[in-house]
Amino acid sequence: MTPGLQDATRGRILYGGDYNPEQWPEETWQEDVRLMRAAGVNSVTLGVFSWAKLEPRAGERDFGWLDRLMDLMHANGIGVVLATPTSSPPPWLGHLHPDTLPVTEDGRTEHWGGRQHFSHSSATYRRFAAAITEDLAARYGGHPALTMWHINNEYCTYDWSDEAAARFRLWLQQRHGTLDALNSAWGTAFWSQGYGDWAEVHTPRHAHYLKNPTQVLDFRRFTSDMLLECYLAERDIVRRATPHLPVTTNFMPLWFGQDAWRWAEEEDVVSVDIYPDPRDPLGAQQGALVQDMTRSQARGPWMLMEQAAGPVNWRGVNHPKPRGMNRLWSLQAVARGADAVCYFQWRQSRQGAEKFHSGMVSHAGEEGRTYQEVKQLGAELARIAQRVTGRHTAHDIAILHDWHAWWAGAQDGRLSTEVDYPDVLKSWHRALWEAHLTTDFAHPEHDLTAWKVVVVPQLYALTDPAIDNLLAYVRQGGTLVSGFLTGIADQDDRVRPGGMDARLRALFGIRTLHEWWPLDAGEHTECEGPRGAFRGTLWSEEIDKTEDATAEAAYKGGELDGLPAILRRGRAWYLSTLPEPHALRELLARIADDAGVRPALAGLPDGVEAVPRGDLLFLLNHGSESVTVAVPGTHRDLLTGQSGADRVTLDRYGVAVLEPALNDGRRPRHLGTRTS
Repeated sequence: MTPGLQDATRGRILYGGDYNPEQWPEETWQEDVRLMRAAGVNSVTLGVFSWAKLEPRAGERDFGWLDRLMDLMHANGIGVVLATPTSSPPPWLGHLHPDTLPVTEDGRTEHWGGRQHFSHSSATYRRFAAAITEDLAARYGGHPALTMWHINNEYCTYDWSDEAAARFRLWLQQRHGTLDALNSAWGTAFWSQGYGDWAEVHTPRHAHYLKNPTQVLDFRRFTSDMLLECYLAERDIVRRATPHLPVTTNFMPLWFGQDAWRWAEEEDVVSVDIYPDPRDPLGAQQGALVQDMTRSQARGPWMLMEQAAGPVNWRGVNHPKPRGMNRLWSLQAVARGADAVCYFQWRQSRQGAEKFHSGMVSHAGEEGRTYQEVKQLGAELARIAQRVTGRHTAHDIAILHDWHAWWAGAQDGRLSTEVDYPDVLKSWHRALWEAHLTTDFAHPEHDLTAWKVVVVPQLYALTDPAIDNLLAYVRQGGTLVSGFLTGIADQDDRVRPGGMDARLRALFGIRTLHEWWPLDAGEHTECEGPRGAFRGTLWSEEIDKTEDATAEAAYKGGELDGLPAILRRGRAWYLSTLPEPHALRELLARIADDAGVRPALAGLPDGVEAVPRGDLLFLLNHGSESVTVAVPGTHRDLLTGQSGADRVTLDRYGVAVLEPALNDGRRPRHLGTRTS
């Protein structure tokens, strides 16, 4: 049995972050440890960007400084998540071995001076990465401070080089087998693109006009797989040395280039970096979406590897977090299953590209507001850790998401650039979040029987097994709600006959899909149904329904006047437009209620979340004003130790973690959840 996050947490919530002491004189390290202990820090990640420090010249090793750090952490009761430094190769590697550098789609070489400057397909890069990883594992595998391995960092490198092209050809041979199969899958009869020799096949470099969309789709799959190969090679090295310790790498939230469903299967701990904009009114919802997705990939507790204690440095204007927001968003992650709350980074840098990216200790130092809030949060996490770690609460609604469908739909020659898949996904999650319905995520080929409601915001390309899975789910009594542009193409981006898979058309009650009618930016279409009128956005469709389907709403006016906007056939719903936010929220809430799914707590004010985890209920106020929440029964807030009955008052950005009083018949009912 492979180790997991619980082998690192040991009943605690891991708290800390990336620590880059090589940027500071050693006398600062003792001060860092003092501040860490005062703040309740129990975990630091070392070595993420230290390859040049560990290997100053090819084949040399300088481990003395890291030895002292590992010993210092252990002496102070702070565990170490030790990183392999392979995301930022040292200058000498690119200088001596230019083949290790990635090449852009227009043929330019990306050089050192930033980070992530490595070719995932380079045999030379892989050899040097394996060597430094082997030596780290041999030297520190038995060190008592070591609790977990962190491989590389935010895998996100693309490469169109000649060496990548050679690997791409091998990958394509494994996927398609023959050139005839490749030509069929890519539809190369179009525009005279037929390949007669594997040597003719290249990465999809800059082209005069639109690229072959299936070639691009396969290249995206290939890129994810090549990066995964790099991860697996280093993971297997450290796993051989320390089979009892978990291994992770950090995802970026909803990143386009990495099939995180597949990656998560290879991780002992699923971890993610989350950086919502504190000025974004939907920042909390963005965080909730990433948290829900990461928990679902982990199938249980997960690790918040990075967040910002204050402002970041990559937006046009970088705003700090108001008082209380860092605490609120951190506890939101815990409510949604995080057993580790960490930051980039511990101490704010004085030099380099991220000197204006915040740290747990800001430039203001120990007396600064940032550190004081970090210190408060550390104490609170320690207070609730025993009651939350290891506990997993599943929910009754699943949102389906698939990277391959996203990749296929993001082609240049699509019908509307206004339709952006992440925005559509966020709109559906937002509707459920604002309806106070906490969701899981799932892949369309996963077993869906555990969920009462499954929603499909948009899955442009679906495999036959995925379609069969959706049909079986409805036959077995599940409620399915689908958005437009779902099931349009197969796994090779062939448009399904009829413009949508015939099985799905039959499922939703669509006789004929005559035309897609995308809407311009800011344009809307009027819709009306028995429950009132609303506006549709982004998209509309000219469809005829079957006799056994019900038009729950119809278009009003214009070319589509009287045609179905929302269809229902039994327990299967189809939305041919994106209803404006309040209408989508009300529709999904009604469908969920009919399926027996309700919020964890009734009557919640806007901007307040009630999220169950285990037998606890987290109340989170995302508003800037205090609010009183009705909570039937008696309870105790684990954060304050205070008991109360029937109501809880939350300050602005306030949080309460409630346990129900024992032997109280009025204890709150946490609906719509399953706890393990």
